[in-house]
Amino acid sequence: MLHAVIMAGGVGTRFWPSSRVAKPKQLLELSNGESMLQATVRRIEKLIPTDRTLIVTNQQLIDSIAAQLTEIAPESIIGEPAQRNTAPAIGLAAVLVRQIDEEATMIVMPADHIITPNSQFCAAANWAADLVEEQPSRIVTFGIRPTYPAESFGYIERDTALAIDQPEQSTIPTFTVKRFREKPAASVAKDYLAAGRFYWNSGIFVWKARTILRALETLQPEMYSQLDSIAAAIGKNQFPAVLAKAFHAIDGKSIDYAVMEHYHDILVVEAPFQWDDVGSWQSLARIHGSDENGNTVIGKHLGVETQGCIVRSDGQHLVATIGMKNCIIVHTPDATLIANKSDEEGVRRLVTLIKENGWTDYL
Repeated sequence: MLHAVIMAGGVGTRFWPSSRVAKPKQLLELSNGESMLQATVRRIEKLIPTDRTLIVTNQQLIDSIAAQLTEIAPESIIGEPAQRNTAPAIGLAAVLVRQIDEEATMIVMPADHIITPNSQFCAAANWAADLVEEQPSRIVTFGIRPTYPAESFGYIERDTALAIDQPEQSTIPTFTVKRFREKPAASVAKDYLAAGRFYWNSGIFVWKARTILRALETLQPEMYSQLDSIAAAIGKNQFPAVLAKAFHAIDGKSIDYAVMEHYHDILVVEAPFQWDDVGSWQSLARIHGSDENGNTVIGKHLGVETQGCIVRSDGQHLVATIGMKNCIIVHTPDATLIANKSDEEGVRRLVTLIKENGWTDYL
């Protein structure tokens, strides 16, 4: 059976001051009056029932997520004892899913993407699951056809088209993977775009639970050893203590670095759906569009000679601007951000500075 694993442990630093430790990006309402986490669960509701949906997050967010996702059983919201990147989190999910269903196929997806339409996503997920059932050693991922030379995404270089015995089974282009590429410099990203054989790495995967665990056993034996000890304790009184001890002992790595860059049997499905990873405040312009002055406004705003700005205000607070160009302005009850729109990484630096000053109430 197909099981869903939703990765919901990120902190969303570049969405400060709206994104905070207690309410990070995936829990914010950035589109359509629901959080991205809620939208992710709703996206797959006709494909995978909630009793086969697992949420992996950090322990601080368990209660907040449970409040947003009342349809998900509390025991299906798993809190990581420590931040150890995506490979250990996925490994933990895999041992839990395998305990329920030895033959489980997993679709793993981040909680902070905006994807439309849901029907196209579900069709692609079904196609990927069929590919895995056909050859259980496969790993299938989704590639996003790039629309500009992005430096902030990893890339997947496709190789040969998959030969399909019955072409009517799918019209979704599918390829073997030649190589995974790290986030490139600007000049390299331009070359990738021009070449036409590179995709943005969506971070969405489909595989058998046992396949990803075998891959971790082979490629990351020390990590797998800790995961195996966690698996042995499932259902026992000592499980929480074993989970905490073993997870803290893991050397955290991304799933791309731990497995995907080294695995031998990977297919990439060209995503037939629209995708946005909502990585920074600039994403709001893509989600909500802009007015005749190029401004994207959420909340109350009046502007005089204001162009190309992104303005977000909570409640009835009015943001008034004069002569502002290409700025990000975000108002919250206890903090206000005013930034150059072109400096996305500046928000990260600002959050680091807040930490260094010990102003934890603003994090």
